[in-house]
Amino acid sequence: MYLLICNLAIIDVTLPTVTIPKMLALFAFDSRSISFSACFTQILLYLGLVTIESFLLMVMAYDRYIAICNPLRYPSIMTNNHVLKRIACCWVGGLCGPVIPLVLALRLPFCGPNKVVHCFCDHSAVLRLACAEIVINSYVALTIALSVLFIPLIYILFSYTRIIMSVLKIASSEGRLKAFSTCGTHLLVISIFILTAAGVYISYRIPGTSADVRIMAAVLQNVFPPLMNPIIYCLRTKEIRDSFVKTFQRHKILPGG
Repeated sequence: MYLLICNLAIIDVTLPTVTIPKMLALFAFDSRSISFSACFTQILLYLGLVTIESFLLMVMAYDRYIAICNPLRYPSIMTNNHVLKRIACCWVGGLCGPVIPLVLALRLPFCGPNKVVHCFCDHSAVLRLACAEIVINSYVALTIALSVLFIPLIYILFSYTRIIMSVLKIASSEGRLKAFSTCGTHLLVISIFILTAAGVYISYRIPGTSADVRIMAAVLQNVFPPLMNPIIYCLRTKEIRDSFVKTFQRHKILPGG
C-alpha cells in the first residue's frame, strides 16, 4: 500500500508540474509562446503521466480488492516484489503509450497557423494546426486514449462492486458506513480524473463544443485529483495519520512527544 501511495504522490507532483507552470505564465504574465520541441515534450510527458496514473489507480483498486475480499491471502499475494513489478509495468506502459500518437504527429507538416487554442500543448489541439489530413492521427490517438482510460475504469468499477458486496456482509452499520464513505470518495476522484480526460478527447470530435468548456475541463482534470488524492489516500488512512502525529510529536510540534 505504501509503495502504491508513494508512486501516486510522485505522479501527483509531476503531472501538474508539466502543465501548471505554463498555465500560470499564460494567466499571470500573458506569456503565450512555446517552442516546437518544448510543446511536443509537454505532450509526451502529459500523456505519459496521465496513462501511468490511470494504470496505477487500477493497481490500487486491485490492492484494495484483495485486502477486503481476500484478507487472509493478502500478505502472500501483494508482496513488495509483486507490487514493484506491477508499478514497473505501469511506468513502462505509460511512457510507451503516447509514443505512437507522438511519432505520427511529428511527421505532420506544421506550416499554417501557430496558435494553440488551449492553455497548454494538448495533443488534439496541436494536431489541428497541421497542414495535412489528420484523420488517422485523430482516430489512433482517440483509440489509445480511450483504451488507457476506460479499461482501468471498468476494472476499478468491477473491483469496487466486489468490495461493496463484501462490505454489505459486515454486521456493523458503522463499518458499512465507513467503507461506503471511503469507496465513494475514491470513485469520485477517479471518475473526475478519467471521465473528464475522456470527455476532453471526445469533445474534439463533436462539432460545436465550446473551447472554453474543454479548457476548463482540462484544468479541472489537472488540478482537482492531485489536490484530493493526498487527503483521500493519505490523511484518511489511519496508519499514515498516526505516523504524521508521531513525527510531529517527535519534533515537538505537537504535545505528547
